[in-house]
Amino acid sequence: MAPGAPALLLLSLLSLPGLSPRAAGCPAACRCYSATVECGALRLRVVPPGIPPGTQTLFLQDNSIARLEPAILAPLASLRHLYLHNNSLHALESGAFRAQSRLLELALTGNRLRGLRGGAFAGLAQLRVLYLAGNQLVQLLDFTFLHLQRLQELHLQENSIELLEDQALAGLSSLALLDLSRNQLGTISREALQPLASLQVLRLTENPWRCDCALHWLGAWIKEGGQRLLSSRDKKILCAEPPRLALQSLLEVSGSSLICIPPSVHVEPLEVTANLGEDLRVACQASGYPQPLVTWRKVAWPREGAPRAEAQPEVGWRGPGGLGASDTGSGMLFLTNITLAHAGKYECEASNAGGAARVPFQLLVNVSRQQQLAPALPPAGGPVSHEPLPEVGSMAFRALGLATQTAIAAAIALLALTALLLATMICRRRRRRKKAPGPPGEGALFVNDYSDGPCTFAQLEELRDERGHEMFVIDRSKPLFAEGPAEAAEAPGVAQGLPLQPPSAYEIHC
Repeated sequence: MAPGAPALLLLSLLSLPGLSPRAAGCPAACRCYSATVECGALRLRVVPPGIPPGTQTLFLQDNSIARLEPAILAPLASLRHLYLHNNSLHALESGAFRAQSRLLELALTGNRLRGLRGGAFAGLAQLRVLYLAGNQLVQLLDFTFLHLQRLQELHLQENSIELLEDQALAGLSSLALLDLSRNQLGTISREALQPLASLQVLRLTENPWRCDCALHWLGAWIKEGGQRLLSSRDKKILCAEPPRLALQSLLEVSGSSLICIPPSVHVEPLEVTANLGEDLRVACQASGYPQPLVTWRKVAWPREGAPRAEAQPEVGWRGPGGLGASDTGSGMLFLTNITLAHAGKYECEASNAGGAARVPFQLLVNVSRQQQLAPALPPAGGPVSHEPLPEVGSMAFRALGLATQTAIAAAIALLALTALLLATMICRRRRRRKKAPGPPGEGALFVNDYSDGPCTFAQLEELRDERGHEMFVIDRSKPLFAEGPAEAAEAPGVAQGLPLQPPSAYEIHC
């Protein structure tokens, strides 16, 4: 063999497809040839490291990749085609493809994407085809595809899209194909399709279309010239609502049948007074067709003569989903831990394609003078407030500061202890007075239940201990009727050591 022949043989082997050595930078278990890297169906959970920087086509389909790390994709600035379909992507981080300025095709079909952020496709200035079919997208927000000015095909079929905002497709001036079939769209606005100046194919079938006044434009647009964008199958846009138009073709429904019922809105009561620290729910009931969108807002200007804190609506109030949030379901305004900043005027608005209706609502916050003023110790010898202390556990008590709450609780405990001590002292004094022997002739006699006649206290104690009989006390200071001579003649004899008193009737205590 001639000198240099082994080297030439090695170079010829390296040029064959599929024989690129691992030293060239191909990730483990992947196949690398020319400018293509195949890593499909390898049960990968992340994008494998070590992909050559010069790679132009990257296959990562049929894996379990749940997240795209921008740092891993950053070295791959030469990518032209990236296939990530049938993975487990839940979200796309802003700037995930910022380094792929040359990318022409991006496949994200069959993932678990629920939403798209505004900057998810930033940097893809050359992208031509974007596959997003078979995900779990529910809504497309304004300016989602703003950075894709050269995009020609957008595949969004087989999602759960029910809301397409008016500026969601803004920036897609080069788009030729838009597939929105097999979603949950009930309506679509003319403004949403206006940016699509180059549109040639539009697919809208298999959506639950709500044939009302908001969709009147679509039928007229298709009849006037938009039908050139629809195939014979796509022209069969069937109504799902209202029931009287169900399963009818939009093109066959007369314009007079596409009607809307303007909303009516009701709030009861129109004015509520709440205490500091309380929670409040206010229902806004709206009716109309289609179902109105209910929005709560706080009026920005303050009421005349109101405290200054009421002029700050952004402080301490958040509706469902944020300040001024919309709600198509309950129409409830939730306010928690009410403060002075919540007081003021609110407005409930209900709107649909037929119009809008508004109802004002007034919230007053009940604040006592003591709670409005900053807590301060009264001066020595100064007047003491006679305002009652808030009860522990009440709304007013919870609204006080921690130090004030502690002081009130300590004062209440001290008062209770003082009352208990006074009651104990009074009971002890009464017991001592009862046990102490009274002077001779004191106006009380002791009688047992045997009719033995009057006896001493010691004798009664013996009778009670031995026989278990009751004792009665006759109070001479309370005669029931006047003494008579006949009663005196029948009076019993003298008890031991006690002079007999004239016969009389007295109040008896047991």
